[in-house]
Amino acid sequence: MTVYYVNSATGSDRNGGTGQNSAFATLSKVESLKLKPGDSVLLAKGSVFNEQFDIKYSGSESAPIKIGSYGTGAAPVIHSSGDGIHSLYASNIVIENLKISNVGGSGIYGGSVTNWTVRDVEVVKTGLSENAGAVTFRSSKNVTVEDSKISGVKGDGFWIEKVNGVKLLNNTVTTANGSTADAVQVNDSSNILIKGNHLDQTHASSPKGVIALVRATNAVVEDNVLTGGGFGISAPAGKNVAIRDNDISGYHGYSWSFAVGLGDQGNARDYDISGNHIHDGAWGVAVSGPSGASYTRTNIKVHDNVFDDLSQAALKVDRPASGSFYNNTIETGTKATSISPAIADAHTFTVKGNHTVANVETALASPVAKTAAVTEASADPAVVAVHDNLKIFTDTGDAHRGNLLENDSSDNDTLVLRRFGDETVGKHGLTLTGEYGDIHVDREGNYAYTLDETKLPDHSGHVSESFSYGINDGSSHHSDGDTLTVFIHLDGLLS
Repeated sequence: MTVYYVNSATGSDRNGGTGQNSAFATLSKVESLKLKPGDSVLLAKGSVFNEQFDIKYSGSESAPIKIGSYGTGAAPVIHSSGDGIHSLYASNIVIENLKISNVGGSGIYGGSVTNWTVRDVEVVKTGLSENAGAVTFRSSKNVTVEDSKISGVKGDGFWIEKVNGVKLLNNTVTTANGSTADAVQVNDSSNILIKGNHLDQTHASSPKGVIALVRATNAVVEDNVLTGGGFGISAPAGKNVAIRDNDISGYHGYSWSFAVGLGDQGNARDYDISGNHIHDGAWGVAVSGPSGASYTRTNIKVHDNVFDDLSQAALKVDRPASGSFYNNTIETGTKATSISPAIADAHTFTVKGNHTVANVETALASPVAKTAAVTEASADPAVVAVHDNLKIFTDTGDAHRGNLLENDSSDNDTLVLRRFGDETVGKHGLTLTGEYGDIHVDREGNYAYTLDETKLPDHSGHVSESFSYGINDGSSHHSDGDTLTVFIHLDGLLS
């Protein structure tokens, strides 16, 4: 297990490469080596390499080959007229802590590879000579990309094709440009998890959308923030697809634009679309397809979603389909359903138990909702918060109606802090002042509650305080009626 060092400024290909003071100078020198399982190639921070990096050899599952960085300063940068990092048939590879920019093809390209992990990699301005995906994997198995950033690329942010085992976790994609560009395109793949990503196509020049999930088998898309584009999630054909707990907005470029669409490129079976907040767009969920096509759309469940600020209906079904639309919340002014008469008469797509409310934010902050969310705090510790943590996303799009702080419907009751207009959570975080103390949220999403005991009433038991939030985006005012409640137990706290 050897560590090789590469420094474009101070290294030399005549060196041995196994020490920081004897580093190689070029990536081509590394390519001439026969890397073995457990070997690492570390690029000096501040280095710039004007060449494609080909990975030719494989690690093992227990000892992958790692490509990373060392030193201090800016991440090492790879430029190339071809791909940034390119590999065929290599397995068990980890790539981390690099930047790839201004390349002709893909930032990272893997074909027929197995067990790859890409983490903390920034990809900027790729596909300059072709509409290549910034991160591309084809005919591969077990690919994970996490905590990485993609921006300003010509072509798709991610292009995944015929891959069994895909995980896209906690990545950021902004402005994937080009006439055929989506933030994420996954074709003919299986065992897919797309989770915790922030995908923003608001300022992209592409008329395409955010996530295209085509002919997927066993896919989960959850806890993502999706903004802009011609559509939010297109899952036109597939089997066993779950789309849940996402925030989808700003997809109103066309009369056909939808938050979630399915059924127009093949058979769609066993879809569960639930817990999403769908707003500021055209159609909500569209079950549709071309005239005359014999595609089947079976067991499509749309439930427990929130729909508001839509110019079209929350649900559209205009082709034969079976399924149900139930327990959804729809704001007044948004049409609930648009179901063709033939499908309504066939009674194959049921509609029941949905709720229309005058204001979605008020409904989410109602006493009933609060009571359901709040659990009684234990006596130890003395001061506890209802929720375990806060998670901050940056929403760089236009301000829209919605809570500044709201439950994202995930199992751990995470709260989402949004940005409106020119208001943002800065490097020093955000402090909210309550009756008995302050709650401070840092930019990483951690929070602490500081109690001023002198403000507490002189009695036993417990009291609670609720923080409310308001925002001014300049031209209009957005006020949030939701709350974060903190229970303060006086028993054992005051003498």
